[in-house]
Amino acid sequence: VRLQTQPKPQPGQTPLYSGTFDCFRKTLVGEGVRGLYRGMAAPIIGVTPMFAVCFFGFGLGKRLQQRTPDDVLTYPQLFAAGMLSGVFTTAIMAPGERIKCLLQIQAATGETKYSGSLDCAKQLYREAGIRGVYKGTVLTLMRDVPASGMYFMTYEWLKNILTPEGKSVSDLSAPRILFAGGLAGIFNWAVAIPPDVLKSRFQTAPPGKYANGFRDVLRELIREEGVASLYKGFTAVMIRAFPANAACFLGFEVAMKFLNWVAPGL
Repeated sequence: VRLQTQPKPQPGQTPLYSGTFDCFRKTLVGEGVRGLYRGMAAPIIGVTPMFAVCFFGFGLGKRLQQRTPDDVLTYPQLFAAGMLSGVFTTAIMAPGERIKCLLQIQAATGETKYSGSLDCAKQLYREAGIRGVYKGTVLTLMRDVPASGMYFMTYEWLKNILTPEGKSVSDLSAPRILFAGGLAGIFNWAVAIPPDVLKSRFQTAPPGKYANGFRDVLRELIREEGVASLYKGFTAVMIRAFPANAACFLGFEVAMKFLNWVAPGL
């Protein structure tokens, strides 16, 4: 978020952060380890229901396209099911992303307006009502709908590729699930980064700065910093994407096997 929202340097000046590792170093030196976890409370509160709704949305999207439970879906159908999951998660993601982004950039600006996630939510609601809390919802949809489609389609595709001949997909080993989940996360974020940059800029902008929404953000970025600016934070995102999503899918598969064992008819 800090890389995505840092202002364009004036002529003759160096950028605030020259890259991912410079941002990491300056954050660690200036704020300590806690600075690396700024805004953590909002994602932690939302992550469990968000992923529950995400996987529920994907399962519902598959069922809506199946005539019988045993129908094998095509990859475009899996992509469509994944897109539905992105719609479902936006209601949880949008406010959490808004709060997280504001908390992560305030330390870099030197201003401490919000004491934490709850205080940030209260101030946003007091200043602009529910619209203030959900600012950036359209951009969150633009990011999560296609990215979630890519996410689940890629995961199912990789699982099929990694399944040995004569074996069932449900019997995949943990290392193969980790590999498929990690690569799915990379494909997900390859699609999600440009709208994520726009979302971060829009959600952290002062009220009224972008009157026409994401179109104004996009015009400003392209005009001042070029197309490459839409991929700010690429390295940081990709470093996170593989391990985070590998763990996510492994957790899901283990949870499903456990639930099927505990309550097979549920």
